[in-house]
Order: sequence, then C-alpha cells, then structure tokens
Amino acid sequence: MSSNIKSDAINLSITDRCCTGTTGCTFDGTLRNVKSEPIFIQKVYDAILVNLQALSTVNNQIFTPNLGANARIIQVLDINCRRFFNPENIFDPRNLVVTPETTLSGGSFVKDGKGNPVEVVGPDGTTSERIIFADTTECDEEGRGTPVFGTQRIRICGNVIVEIDAVVLTSNNRKRTVTLTSNVPIATVQNPIVLTNFFELCVPSVFNSAFFPRFAEFCNIMCETRLATNNIMRDLTVNPETGQVRADLLIALCVSCEKKIIVPVQLCVLSTGFPELSPIVSPICNTFPTLFPKQIDENSENPDPPCPRPRPRLSIDPKELVDTEFDPHYEDYDKYEE
Repeated sequence: MSSNIKSDAINLSITDRCCTGTTGCTFDGTLRNVKSEPIFIQKVYDAILVNLQALSTVNNQIFTPNLGANARIIQVLDINCRRFFNPENIFDPRNLVVTPETTLSGGSFVKDGKGNPVEVVGPDGTTSERIIFADTTECDEEGRGTPVFGTQRIRICGNVIVEIDAVVLTSNNRKRTVTLTSNVPIATVQNPIVLTNFFELCVPSVFNSAFFPRFAEFCNIMCETRLATNNIMRDLTVNPETGQVRADLLIALCVSCEKKIIVPVQLCVLSTGFPELSPIVSPICNTFPTLFPKQIDENSENPDPPCPRPRPRLSIDPKELVDTEFDPHYEDYDKYEE
C-alpha cells in the first residue's frame, strides 16, 4: 500500500526567522490632533565618539566538527566572527566585555565620602552615570562651558565565536560544504587587552542649575577575522586520522566608545497621543485593567479636537441671495433654477 502524502508537502523549516516590532504609535496626518506634552528627560550637553582597534593572533585553534579521515579543505567560502555572550550567566568570564576606566583633569567625579563615585540612573535603567563637579566660575561669566580633559583606558577580555564556511573533499572524493565553529579566547580578566585614548568635553555651569552635570560612557565591540596568512595550506591543518581541524587566525577587535555630558531638563514636545496596542483577545475575561493612568491636566478635560477653521468659499449658492421672509414664491424657486 502506497502513501498519498507527498514528500514535499511536509516542511518543518521556519520560513520567517526575523520579525518586526509594534510600537502602538499611529498618526492620521491631521495636525489638529497634535498637542504639547511636558517631559522630564536628560539632555546631551556635549558628546564625543572614539573608535579604537586592536589585533589578536590565534595559533592552532581547534574547530568542530571533525571532517573524518583523509578529508581535506579545498576552499574557504567565508569567515565570520561575533562576540561570545552567555545569557545564563552575565558574569561568565568568557563573555566578551569592554570596560572603560576614565580619569578627569580640570574636574572631578563627586564621591560619597568613602571614596566611591556617586552614580545615578541613566537612560538604560541602570546606575551608569557619574556626577561631575568643576569650577565653572570663569566660563560662567562669559556664558560658555568649561572644558574638562580626560584619559580613558579600555580593558577587553573574553571570547569570540569564529565560523568558517569551507568546501571539504572527503575520502571518497565527494565535495560538501561544512561550517567549522570554535569558541576562541581573546584575553582573560587577569591579562586583558588595554587601549588608551584622550578626550575633551564641555561642562555647563554647576552653579546655575538645580542638578550637577552627569558623565556617561558606553562602548560596543565587534570583531573581524581572517586566516593569518590568507593561505589554506599554511593556516588550516587537518589531521589525516581523526579529521580534526586547527587554524591560525588574525582577529581584529573594533571598539566604538561614546562619552556624554548629561544635564536633566524639562521639555515641551509635540505629541499625537499615547501609544495604544491592540490586546490579545481572551475568551474568559470581559474587561481588563488599564496600564497607565489617564491625564489630569486641563487640556485633557475635552478630548475632542478643536473645531476646524472655516475655509473661504469660492462660489455662492443662488438660494442664498433670496430673502425667504419676503419672497412668497421661494418654495417654487427650484422650478426656475435652470
């Protein structure tokens, strides 16, 4: 007995591997629905972007899987590199981490009396900003900011993931494409890669504000890799008995760091309303609680938009020229309209 199920009718692969987000913000294009809203935010007073790079060489790094006995690599299609991160343990020493260490000249970080810098909550929701104090009297008289100089040391430690797409010739002279993967250590916490740079930032007055300025810095890192000498015969070694692959690599670490002087401010912004997401309908509950409170300001008492302004008319209806009070034949006017 034969089956009627076709082999190509069953497909367990995921067709959509990416997604798009839903913000809940919509705008109908009518400017009458735009209104002003006050928000309390952090303003960037000054910022600087620094790009740094470092090189790391790796020798005899083991890749998996094994290719089998008497297999050899005849072509490298692509080499990819990405940083390693273990979501189960944020303190995993193998996580590729960039740690900036900054010292200031012409200013100082405010401390708590025990030698610890005072840190405040930044826009990322963590205590990622430090309060700065500097003598800004001289530049305050000119209505300008005070320059603060700094020295930054960036420490890099952790691992990267390297993937090599290669064409392999097996022992029976068949070609197949294999992705070789390895978790490559770059530097350890005890022996990190250290990069140094210098910068200058402009600090506003510390006396003419209810808040001291804050200092924020954050970095991101990516990696690029290639074979050490760009030669398959020299840089890739395959054990003829086990098929284990070893590689010599040259890994470039590309770091971008941004430093900001932040000042808390209050702004009035134009808004088209608050985001409203379409909920997932539940077959059990009839009503659900709100997630955010309603507005209580006087502008929110009348949610209806203002009446539209009258537009100029370019023509006049003949009926408007007839005085209905003194014309007894007004009802018959339509008879003579033509």
